[in-house]
Amino acid sequence: MGTLKVNTVQDQDGNNIINESSNTVTVGKSGDTIQIASGASLTADSLTVNGGAVVAVTFPTYTSISPDTITNAATAITITGTGFVNGAVVEAVNSTGGITPADSVTFNSSTSISATFTLTTDGTYYIRIENPNGLAVRSTSADLTVSDAPTWSTGAGSLGSVAAGSSVSLSVSASSDSAVTISETTSVLTSNDDTPASTMNLSLATDGSITGTAPEPTSETTYNFTLRATDAESQTADRAFSITVTVGINNGGQFN
Repeated sequence: MGTLKVNTVQDQDGNNIINESSNTVTVGKSGDTIQIASGASLTADSLTVNGGAVVAVTFPTYTSISPDTITNAATAITITGTGFVNGAVVEAVNSTGGITPADSVTFNSSTSISATFTLTTDGTYYIRIENPNGLAVRSTSADLTVSDAPTWSTGAGSLGSVAAGSSVSLSVSASSDSAVTISETTSVLTSNDDTPASTMNLSLATDGSITGTAPEPTSETTYNFTLRATDAESQTADRAFSITVTVGINNGGQFN
């Protein structure tokens, strides 16, 4: 049998209960719960208890989580690693040591578990997994970020109307708890593939400014497009907008 080396072995009350022999460590008595302190050094994968039973002591390991950014709403993350056991406890630990247990934990396999968290305070969190036998692992960095997603302050729908061939100066805005950039997810507002029939060939700045010269369709045309607000944590929010280009007697350059 190999040798098991540990820094500290404690019972559930925190009492040291180490008893060493030449190649085993025998601890506790019948009914005891054995806890191996974090940082223990292991050179074998078993304990001999009461001179007979061999108990596996393989520690879980942590590799990554997905997604690594969530909002304050209840959200499931998938944790990958090794040595996970059905019944594991998963916790989020903030920078001050505050612990929030997962709302629920689903055992997928020995290398994957899912945990749902509702974290009401924005910030970064370490992930800690503890198997039912008390063996645990914590991520070495605060991999989970809790952040507000962007919200639009410009209402969905029409941004107004503009006369064909006239100067365009419109804007949309969104905010978050970090810097927001705005882009188009469609190919209408900024594309020139089919101007003036279905594209506008305007410019969209990352701050939401829409500028350029309106296309000149042969009849009044409404152009529909979708813009996306993205914050520094790569969270997104999409919103649908439209601009109407008027021609002939309707050319008044009116904006909402």
